Amino acid sequence: MARLWNRMVGSRRQQYARLPLDEKEPVSPLKIHNSPRSSILAWAIVLTAGIFIIYEFSRTYSVVIPKPCDSIDQGYRCSPKISHFWGQYSLYFSVPSEIPPEPPKGCSVTFAQILSRHGGRDPTAGKTIWYNYTINKIQRSVDSYPDEFAFLEDYKYTLGADQLTAAGQQQMVNSGIRFYRYYEPLASRHSPFVRSSGQTRVIESAEKWLEGFAQAKDDGKPSSNMVIISEDEGSNNTLSHNLCTAFEKGPASIVGSAAQNAWVEIFISPIQTRINEKLVGANLTQSETIFLMDLCPFETVAHPTAKVSQFCSLFSKKEWQQYDYYQSLGKYYGYADGNPLGATQGVGFVNELISRMTGKPVQDDTCTNRTLDSNGETFPLGRKLYADFSHDNDMTSIFSAFGLYNDTTPLSNTTLENIKDTNGYSASWTVPFAARAYFEKMTCVDEDEEFVRIIVNDRILPLKYCGGDKHGRCKLSAFVDSMAFARSGGHWNQCFV
Repeated sequence: MARLWNRMVGSRRQQYARLPLDEKEPVSPLKIHNSPRSSILAWAIVLTAGIFIIYEFSRTYSVVIPKPCDSIDQGYRCSPKISHFWGQYSLYFSVPSEIPPEPPKGCSVTFAQILSRHGGRDPTAGKTIWYNYTINKIQRSVDSYPDEFAFLEDYKYTLGADQLTAAGQQQMVNSGIRFYRYYEPLASRHSPFVRSSGQTRVIESAEKWLEGFAQAKDDGKPSSNMVIISEDEGSNNTLSHNLCTAFEKGPASIVGSAAQNAWVEIFISPIQTRINEKLVGANLTQSETIFLMDLCPFETVAHPTAKVSQFCSLFSKKEWQQYDYYQSLGKYYGYADGNPLGATQGVGFVNELISRMTGKPVQDDTCTNRTLDSNGETFPLGRKLYADFSHDNDMTSIFSAFGLYNDTTPLSNTTLENIKDTNGYSASWTVPFAARAYFEKMTCVDEDEEFVRIIVNDRILPLKYCGGDKHGRCKLSAFVDSMAFARSGGHWNQCFV
């Protein structure tokens, strides 16, 4: 660029005014020793060079600085035909809704509760050991890495265990900002009451969400007030299941994995064969093949800006759809309607929400923490905004207890079903990293009763079971009446048989 400049300007030397150091200093006069024609020519040359420099700069940096994959309003948007099919390891993305998200004309939201999963994290401690083992096995056994597998030859496993990643932290900041914007008429005048389940990544997610909420509100530092509910064994906690013995250790505990195993026999064998033909000597098992697929979302969320990992290109779009269905089977039969005790794990939270919406004390004999819920400091009523932070499995059971996917027929464990077949149910649509459900109350002109509406990852649920209208609204009394399963304790009486 310097040579180009010298060629264009040549040896002519112009004297230009020095810019003043402050606004009060006079500008020194501009001295020009050339003729008017020379002066015009010189200025033309300088202008042309300036335009060229600006063009080159903008062209270069428009390539170097890509559009971020994650966004406040749309969530994760890079490679959606792949990244939106990672099951519960997907990064939150805005799910399409047949019902418009705006409140109907003449209605205003008077209450909003968010139930959120924690942000993107490293693998669990057990899984990270297996992932590392799988990579080491490949690198010990394989001599040739063709085509898209070339990066594996020098790949180093650096993933940690259980903790939020930088991208996961940013997801939660974005979520807090989004919640504030979505409910600004309320959020600008009220602060949320916050609870978190006791695992470190969940607590940190709540803190980051509050940071985003405060940032959007431009209100300085986020509030540090938060109720943390212990996850220790034997603790009553509506945000983390561990009490129901029959669910944790009985026959119900293996229903999900049994459904997944049946599907594995169908979908993973061709992938396993293809990988082993490419990586001669690897001899990956079915489980190790799935581990290799898992590394796609985990390496993506481990990147500071959630750049799509090279692992993702090892598999086709169809294979990712099959993988997403594999994860959905695990959630549906492990924690939701497909498990005889799945919904029961979520009834405690349902009864807490009913309490908050009606302003009446919690009525529940399942997993609620009576010490906390009977105290106005740790379970206040009459607030406008609430925020609870939990895990994917617990949210799955809670959604089931609410009956949000009652129209989903039992998922086939032998045939791939798409999102239309499942009436909107999949792990990626319901409980991705940083998943969020909004529970609203609203008042409307010419209506004497409040309405309830539920939104999961931007999708308005129809709530047909309580007479949901075209806007997805139920009257509050009808909604409460429709929660008979939860209000009666579900099948909690079967937990300790």
